[in-house]
Amino acid sequence: MAYQTPLIQQHISLGAKIVEFGGWDMPLQYPDGIIKEHDANRQGCSIFDCSHMGEFIIDGSLGSTGLDRIVTQSLVDQAVGTCRYGFSLNEQGGTIDDLIVYRLADKRWMVVVNAANTDKDARHFRSQLNAGGCFQDISSATAKIDIQGPLSREVLMPLVQGITRLDHYTFAEFDVLGERVVVSRTGYTGELGYEVYYPWNKAGRFWDAVLSDARVKPTGLGVRDVLRIEVCYPLYGHELNENISPVQAGLKRFLDPSKEFIGCGAVRQEILTGTSQRLVCFISQSRRAPRQGHILFSADGCEAGHVVSGTFSPALGAGIGTGFLKKEFTDIGKDIIFGDTKFKERAELVPRPFYKEGTLKK
Repeated sequence: MAYQTPLIQQHISLGAKIVEFGGWDMPLQYPDGIIKEHDANRQGCSIFDCSHMGEFIIDGSLGSTGLDRIVTQSLVDQAVGTCRYGFSLNEQGGTIDDLIVYRLADKRWMVVVNAANTDKDARHFRSQLNAGGCFQDISSATAKIDIQGPLSREVLMPLVQGITRLDHYTFAEFDVLGERVVVSRTGYTGELGYEVYYPWNKAGRFWDAVLSDARVKPTGLGVRDVLRIEVCYPLYGHELNENISPVQAGLKRFLDPSKEFIGCGAVRQEILTGTSQRLVCFISQSRRAPRQGHILFSADGCEAGHVVSGTFSPALGAGIGTGFLKKEFTDIGKDIIFGDTKFKERAELVPRPFYKEGTLKK
């Protein structure tokens, strides 16, 4: 039986189509459909229920906890009130999960992880932290609600006094409807946006307050996937998994190879020698969308890789996708082919991201 977020009744009352995702019952889309949800995010303001995500608290200094060696990003120079995106890796350099680390205080951290990986990540952190570190899994007590889009700041200003002071990838604690909560200027859409960590059993009140603004549209997992592909954000289980390193996925800028972390030897070697395949982005010559598992072929029909993510992009009016391709076929501007035994469609390799008009740092 799937888990449910504290907002499940809100989704049902709004007419959402509920699907199982990562062991959770989640809204896929609402009655107006994905295209209108997409437009709301790119042009106005949308709200997502992301309460299925996992949150951990680690107390203690970096030296006493050993947290710095569990994640790939540098934490020594991370300022209080900032967030950093990175990964936890296995010894082979494969990705256990991608995650964001929040520095809550000098010796207090919050780590946000993917829903489907929460239990696995908790085991990994507990096994790797030093005895001097105190670990708490607060996932079941923490709802996460994302407000995204160019109007998100205007929508939240009446509810979150002082939100205008937040820069991209920073956070602070605010009094929101009588609760002291963390609000960060982060998100997964490529637009200006915020993530609000609210007490689990009181999340409905905040959700309803945001939706009382007529400019806000409820949005589901379907459009969330479209939005993140348009801006080339990875999704665990697609661009990343325990057999794929951040280097292979084109994400080495989120590694600090100068420090010691689990898997650092393997990724340093990949940086030095290169990888046999690379993550590429491609646009279909039609509206036809690639799908995970489709085969990628060179222009002359040689099998050369596979698709890991794909969708129809309302912003571009074409099918778009990402995939792993043999490095000799990865030059930007090259033609490739995607498909299966039933069809094949031509596409062009393009630089990331597909969508460049976002308000992320507005």
